[in-house]
Amino acid sequence: NRDDQPDGGAGIFAETIRWIRRLSPETSVEVLIPDFLGDDDALATVCDAEPEILNHNTETVPRLYRRVRPKGRYERSLGLLRRAKELDPGTVTKSGVMVGLGETRDELLQVFADLARCGVEVLTVGQYLRPSAKHLPIERYYAPSEFDDLREKALALGFKHVESGPLVRSSYHAERQVDGVRHTSPSSGRGDSSVSGDLRKAE
Repeated sequence: NRDDQPDGGAGIFAETIRWIRRLSPETSVEVLIPDFLGDDDALATVCDAEPEILNHNTETVPRLYRRVRPKGRYERSLGLLRRAKELDPGTVTKSGVMVGLGETRDELLQVFADLARCGVEVLTVGQYLRPSAKHLPIERYYAPSEFDDLREKALALGFKHVESGPLVRSSYHAERQVDGVRHTSPSSGRGDSSVSGDLRKAE
């Protein structure tokens, strides 16, 4: 969240979306937003600009929030994703989770179920990689077969597109996701090639 902006930066997101539309009308727009500290007006500002995909990462399971996302609240993130769908049913909602921080499989599946109930259509699941010694340590690395299992379980819950793999990040195969949710049958992807970007421990 932008603490130097009264709306948490929502107006900047909205203005950027609108300028992209003016300059390149054929460009699809995905925004990765913070939780705006639960400010419904800030979320509405972004939704009014009508991005194709609105992404807010859940990041981890509720039990680990205090350690992984000390400024975040799990229920607040779920509420934002649910409300975004209410404000603009035409916008695709998306969220991401990183694994390897000490969560259990059952906890992950519960997060997937919670997101599905909030109407989230696109899910990304990737391995947490420690950006520096100041960040949280990696508890364990997941095997490719475990990512496959998580993908299948998520698709069974009704997600329209799931990217699950060791190197998956929020933007992984983003160009496929817009097309993926426009089809009635679920689509999926496996993260097995190099991508850039690190997920920080807090917004």
